[in-house]
Amino acid sequence: MNQLADRLQQIRTEALEALENITNQVELEEIRVRYFGRKGEYTTAMRGMGKLLPEERPAIGKLSNQIRTQLMETIESVATDLAQQKREQQLLAEQIDITLPGRSAQVGKKHPITQTLEIITYIFHGMGFQVAEGPEVELEYYNFDALNTPPEHPARDLQDTFYISEGVVLRTHTSPVQIRVMEKQQPPIRIIAPGRVYRRDYDISHTPMFHQVEGLLVDRNVSFSELKGVLYSFARQMFGQQTEVRFRPHFFPFTEPSAEVDISCPFCQKGCRTCSGTGWIEILGAGVVDPNVFRSVGYDPEQYTGFAFGMGVDRIAMIKFGITDLRLMLENDMRFAEQF
Repeated sequence: MNQLADRLQQIRTEALEALENITNQVELEEIRVRYFGRKGEYTTAMRGMGKLLPEERPAIGKLSNQIRTQLMETIESVATDLAQQKREQQLLAEQIDITLPGRSAQVGKKHPITQTLEIITYIFHGMGFQVAEGPEVELEYYNFDALNTPPEHPARDLQDTFYISEGVVLRTHTSPVQIRVMEKQQPPIRIIAPGRVYRRDYDISHTPMFHQVEGLLVDRNVSFSELKGVLYSFARQMFGQQTEVRFRPHFFPFTEPSAEVDISCPFCQKGCRTCSGTGWIEILGAGVVDPNVFRSVGYDPEQYTGFAFGMGVDRIAMIKFGITDLRLMLENDMRFAEQF
C-alpha cells in the first residue's frame, strides 16, 4: 500500500512541475499522454490496485481519485490559459491602428447605356407609354413573318442574323414584343419595348449585341402627324429644345409609309466628323403600321391604325454623352464609366 501511495504522490509532484513549464498545446498533450495515456505512468500505477488487500483499497482509491482530479483540472486550466494567450496574440497581430487615415470606398456609377435607357423610358412614360418585354431567343415567325418580312429579305440571311436552330433566332430587334402584345391585347395600345438585340456586325459603330427601344401605338384614327408629334417631343426632351428634327422617306417591311428620323448635330453648326459633314445625325426609324401586320394578329386594318418606331439605345447614348467609339461601352473600364 505504501509503495503505491508513494508512487501516486510522486506522479502528482512530477506532473505538476511539468505543467508549470508548458508553453504550447503540443507540450500539454504530451504531458497528458505521458501520465494518462494507455501506457501512461498514472494508468500503469493504478494497475497495482488489484494486488492490494481489500481493506487497503478504499484509502488508495480515494487518494488516486484526488490526484487524478487535481491533475486533470490543472491540465484543463493550462489549456484555457494557452488558448487565451493564443487569442491575445492573434488580436495583437490583427490590431488596427485607428490613427491611420481611412480608405474611401470606390463608388460605382450607372453605365451610359443604363442612364440612356432610364431617360428614354422616363420620356415615353410621360407620354402615356408602358414598358413591355419579350424573349431574346425568338421564333422566326415573330421576328420576321408576322412583321411582313418576306422570305427573300436580306435581313434573314445567315450573315445578318444569329440562328439558334431551324426557325429559332436571337431577335434582331424588339419588334416581336409588339406582335406578342397585340396577340394578347385589343387596342388601344401604347407601349415601348426596350431590350437587347443581336446582329452579326462589329465595327466602330456596331456590335453583335446592342440595345433597342421600339414603340407602338394602335388605336382608331391614328395619323402620321401624331407620330411626328411624339418623336419631335422625344428628340427635344432627350437632346434639348434647340434640336431640329427632320423626316426622310424610307422603307421598312412592317410600316408604310416609313421614314428615317434625323436630328440636327449637337456637336457642330456646319458639319463635323460625327455627322459626316451633313449637320444631321440619324437616330431612329418609324412609320405607320402596315395593314399586313395588323392582319397577322387578327386586327381589322379598316378599324385600327397605328404607328411604330425603333431606336438604337447605344447610338443615342453615343450622341447624348459624346462617345466616339461604341466599343468603349463594352470594355468595363471604370475610367470610362466615371466620366458620365
